[in-house]
Amino acid sequence: MRCELGTICSRLSSGKNIPAKFVYSKGKYPVYGGNGLRGYTDTYNFEGECAIIGRQGAFCGNVRYFKGTAYMTEHAVVVCADDNNSTQYLAYLLSTMQLGRLSGQSAQPGLSVKTLSKQIIDVPPLETQKKIASILRSLDDKIELNNKINENLLAQMQLLYQNLLTNCDCSLIRLGDISRKIAMGPFGSNIKVSTFVSEGVPIISGNHLRSIFLEEPSYNFITEEHAQKLKNSIVYPRDIIFTHAGNIGQVAMIPDGSDYPYYMISQRQFYMRCDETKVIPELVLLFFHSREGKGKLLANANPTGVPSIVQPSTHLKNIEMPLPNKKDQDAWYKVIRPMIDAYVTLCQENKRFAALRDSLLPRLLSGEIDIEDVSI
Repeated sequence: MRCELGTICSRLSSGKNIPAKFVYSKGKYPVYGGNGLRGYTDTYNFEGECAIIGRQGAFCGNVRYFKGTAYMTEHAVVVCADDNNSTQYLAYLLSTMQLGRLSGQSAQPGLSVKTLSKQIIDVPPLETQKKIASILRSLDDKIELNNKINENLLAQMQLLYQNLLTNCDCSLIRLGDISRKIAMGPFGSNIKVSTFVSEGVPIISGNHLRSIFLEEPSYNFITEEHAQKLKNSIVYPRDIIFTHAGNIGQVAMIPDGSDYPYYMISQRQFYMRCDETKVIPELVLLFFHSREGKGKLLANANPTGVPSIVQPSTHLKNIEMPLPNKKDQDAWYKVIRPMIDAYVTLCQENKRFAALRDSLLPRLLSGEIDIEDVSI
């Protein structure tokens, strides 16, 4: 059946504004805005299941399925199917529609609820919707389980890091004294959209630094020749990447076993290459994922305009961190290395699950694949 989206929804509307002072890093209820999870708060304005569409921001048009209790802001559009349709199916369907393209079709920047409501969609019978959503959800459930395991692994690694500092003699050391290289990404004029190619050297941006290890969704690429002209900005496995402008404070490592032998960082990133005769890189990584490390990294952040770290390379070189002797570091690393390997393996497994889900999604929705033929 072909119909307008608004005709099969019990709700299609934005949430409500919430003052920033009521959004915390931890809290009872998640807060969703235009760019996804914004933080947590003590009140809620939604309970049930819905598709959340980012109405404004960098992820305008992005769709995610949600079930539970949360606070939805004015930058999030909440979509709930009526009793004759599946909200979960609707979330998957909307995720294929590239809704961000609609953001320029209204007087105000961002997505208009009215424009969304008039989008023409194809909806099969309810039972078919449920079966398709169940197949796709089984893959998302596996991804979610792996993410929870990784959260636990990361918590264990952080605990072992704190135990190392507590139980061993440490000295304060400047990062500049334990690094082989600290360098910035290229100026923006050196990497333009017009120079992107379909294959080559992948460019790391803030989207790849949302976890402790490099996330590997889609990349933009430049040629090998272009990369060599900017070779000061080429990074390798076990380099630590930082964001100095925009989403400042992002810190991630390129793990061993990455998809590519080396990468290029964008103009908003800088990096540290550790001197491994003096420090285990993962020790520096966990330092910057501790409260002390985050505080020191952001200590000279520019409070006005676009958030930025002032003179990031110089600032990083002068940051001091507690450093155990190399013997204690090596003993610690033997314990956490299996955890790191497991973490990275689960990330790679999630990438395969996501690729399978994304390849099945349009084919199931179009009927190209019979749902009775799919076994997950």
